[in-house]
Order: sequence, then C-alpha cells, then structure tokens
Amino acid sequence: MKYNSQRKQLIITEYGRNIQTMVDQAMLIDDRETRNKTVRYIISVMGQLNPQLRDINDYKHKLWDHLYIMSDFKIDVDSPYPIPVKENFESKPDKVNYPSVNIKYKHYGKIIEKLIEKAKDQEEGPIKEAMTASIAYHLKKSYLTWNRDSVDDDIILKDLASLSGNKLVLSEENKLPASSEISLPQNYSQIPGKKFNKNKQKQKPFKRKFGSSNSY
Repeated sequence: MKYNSQRKQLIITEYGRNIQTMVDQAMLIDDRETRNKTVRYIISVMGQLNPQLRDINDYKHKLWDHLYIMSDFKIDVDSPYPIPVKENFESKPDKVNYPSVNIKYKHYGKIIEKLIEKAKDQEEGPIKEAMTASIAYHLKKSYLTWNRDSVDDDIILKDLASLSGNKLVLSEENKLPASSEISLPQNYSQIPGKKFNKNKQKQKPFKRKFGSSNSY
C-alpha cells in the first residue's frame, strides 16, 4: 500500500487521483481513434464530478483545458477547441503597484483633500462659503466616526486651515453643528475601538435550574 505522499503529485486536485490516472493511461494509447474516444469519455466523467462548472460559459472548453493541464500539455488528441499553450498558464500577471498616496490626515481620507483643493480655487463668495461649511461638516463627521467621546470644533477648524493652507476659513455664521446632531453610519457599532453604550441593558447572569449554586 502506498501513501499519497509517495505517489505522483496531483496537478488539479479537484478531479482526484482516479481522473489523473485515466489521463496518464490515455497518453499511453497508441491508436489515435481509440485515444480520442477515451479522452472524450474522460471529459464526460470530469463534467459529472464538477457540475458547478456548468454555470460557466462554454464549460466544456474549460474541461478540455483542464485535461491538457493534467497531461502537462503532452496529450495528442483531436480537441474541438484550440490547444492551449503551456506558457500562457505559467506566466504570472503583471504586478499591480500599490497606490503610494500621501494622506496628511488619514482619518479624513483623500477625497476630502481633493474637495479642499477644488474649494481653494473658487472665487470669494457664497459658493466658496457653502463649500467650506460642507467640508468642515464632513471633517467633523469623519472625526466623530473614529473618536466619538472627544471632539473640539477648534481642532476641526485647525485641521481645515492646515489642509487648505489657511485659504478656507469657516465664517461665524456657518457654525458647526453639535456632535449629537451629526448622524453617523448605521454600522457605527461595528467600528473597531468604539465603546459600548453604557445605558445598554447588561446581560443577566446565568442561574442554575436545579439545586443551589454550591451543588454539583
């Protein structure tokens, strides 16, 4: 008896060792017609073992590609589809560069910085004042998302001045709303680091149904 660790490594483990053995045996058949019939039978068995592939468009093409992969692209049969090239399956995709964007205050995000850059280019007037008030509101809302217990409007205004290069100043008429008036996301309770509501009813301790607490 041989252990799997002593056997040939499976190329596609989803089909199991029996299918891999059938593919290996089909490669040894000299008669081409017999080899083609054997391979078509193997393809039908592969489709029965993996019915989920039928949800894929042209799933038979996928089965034939898997057959070639399990034969290390060495089997010579009449395939109804173009024969796949081994190099196309071995080549690795191009590396996706991680965006190296420098964000001054990460809890505000990059979009806020872009909005501030747009607001800075506006002419002085009601439009710029409205944009400044809206940006300041979102700054406070973002700040509260991660730090609910302590927030000061002076900090928000200071960060706004820092991000805009002192070009955006919130007027006295456009005061920031109170923290309790700002609506946070519905999944706020799932944010890491958030403290539980102190007024939430505590779970009642477990009570034994039989005997006293000292009984076993």
